[in-house]
Amino acid sequence: MLSTLCVGLAIDAYGPICDNAGGIAEMASVGDEVREITDALDAAGNTTAAIGKGFAIGSAALVALSLYGAFITRAIQSKGIRDVKVTDGWVFGSMLIGAMLPYWFSAMTMKSVGLAADLMVKEVRRQFADGKIMDGTKEPDYEACITVSTTASLKEMVLPGCLVIFTPIICGIFFGNRIVAGILPGALISGVQLAISMSNTGGAWDNTKKYIEAGKLVKDGIILGKGSEEHKAAVIGDTIGDPLKDTSGPSLNILIKLMAIISLVFCNGFTQTSLLGNALNITIKET
Repeated sequence: MLSTLCVGLAIDAYGPICDNAGGIAEMASVGDEVREITDALDAAGNTTAAIGKGFAIGSAALVALSLYGAFITRAIQSKGIRDVKVTDGWVFGSMLIGAMLPYWFSAMTMKSVGLAADLMVKEVRRQFADGKIMDGTKEPDYEACITVSTTASLKEMVLPGCLVIFTPIICGIFFGNRIVAGILPGALISGVQLAISMSNTGGAWDNTKKYIEAGKLVKDGIILGKGSEEHKAAVIGDTIGDPLKDTSGPSLNILIKLMAIISLVFCNGFTQTSLLGNALNITIKET
């Protein structure tokens, strides 16, 4: 299985390299024929990147499944639970909650991309206000743009990271292992489907824009290229598709695996400190 890793890495790196080549060609003001070649390569790269992301998603699903099995085994050995049944109300209800987590996580990461992009636009406008940069007599401050991007990427991942780390811990402490045993498969099933959908949808939107810009969209003998309403719609779609295929989709792998790892590590602690579960049991016995 590891022998396929080199192929997965190669096809995953192919797309960004072709995309950057097209950007360099456009900034260098080379001929249109070069840009046409790089666009075709970039379109193929979006497809290969989706394959590479699919490989990573499948790998994450298998790892999470193995960790979930280890979690259940440890929970049973520590007498935290006897078994896991979907018909159990606590397990089934927590599965629904777990299935919602990837959507919440994806919403936060996509919002973060929008905020980071807004900060970058403000920085670019600030630099363009200097007339010397626009007439080419002064170099732009590239370091400031890199700092904006790096700072935003680290700062905006705090809340999504806390969601992944503290959800199993809080649920395990207050509700016990049965709740965690339902949250993990719910997040796994929902996260895998969402990650695959995001990766393919984002690549399709990106290729749609390139398809229109290449002049291949023809309606009633009229080529609908740049400037058309169809192209404007495709640009909006690409703006949504980029965070889908480059941010939210791949990051769901981390959500799936990290939640399972944390649950396994703190499994014994969940059994000993199931505060709300113990309180409910005491109340039921007294009643």
